[in-house]
Amino acid sequence: MSRANKQLSKQLITLARKSGGSFKTVSDRARIASRFAESMLKLNIQIRDVNNLKTNHVELYIKNRLSENISKRTLQNEMAAIRAMFSTAGRTKLADPSHERLSNSALGLSGASRDGSKIAITDERYHAALAHIRDKDDGVAAAMQLARYLGLRTEETVQSAKSLKTWRKALNKGDERIRIIFGTKGGRPRDTTVVDRETVIRAVNEAIKYVDTHNGRLIDKPSLHSAIDRYRNTLKEAGLTGKNLRIVCVMPIPKRLRTII
Repeated sequence: MSRANKQLSKQLITLARKSGGSFKTVSDRARIASRFAESMLKLNIQIRDVNNLKTNHVELYIKNRLSENISKRTLQNEMAAIRAMFSTAGRTKLADPSHERLSNSALGLSGASRDGSKIAITDERYHAALAHIRDKDDGVAAAMQLARYLGLRTEETVQSAKSLKTWRKALNKGDERIRIIFGTKGGRPRDTTVVDRETVIRAVNEAIKYVDTHNGRLIDKPSLHSAIDRYRNTLKEAGLTGKNLRIVCVMPIPKRLRTII
């Protein structure tokens, strides 16, 4: 990458982090920032400052991504991230979602379905992966069980240690739903349905037993970022890569009750 594009990448990543949001949102936005700068280099566009970015640069980026068969839904998310960075940089006109040339409709991104595409992996695949992970890291194994039976997203899973005893109290009271507070998308608490109570209770108790002897953590790492990396990498080592890595954390229950990552 040229010096100019490196400078643009660094600036965009800084804007991505300053734009706020959950850990995952900021992380995803930073990846998009880096990808955008790399794309400018591939298109032989030398820009070192976000203030020099123009409408046609964004149009070219999206056109290039569409040529790579990236889904419209993914590109809608990428445009949302790009608009957030422009907004933080004070480029309010380019950040306007109704911009005459940079709206989703103008870019050819409208009409994408928002329906989730993830389904649970089979019990056989799940238990095979769980057995492998138990040999590597009991904490990740305990976390994986919570993710599957409570439908937790990755960050919710890693931060679930903070809620375990509250969940146990709710389960013991017979509550049919428990509240997820930490690591939620956008920082908004949500409720999840308890489908198989006995299995959930066993998973919660196993997790509590682990965290009580591991500094109050399921993934014993010093930071949230390193804990998420440890969790994901351990799942990958068990053969859960790509789409399967994401759908391991979905409850194996009917669609009307399913919680999607």
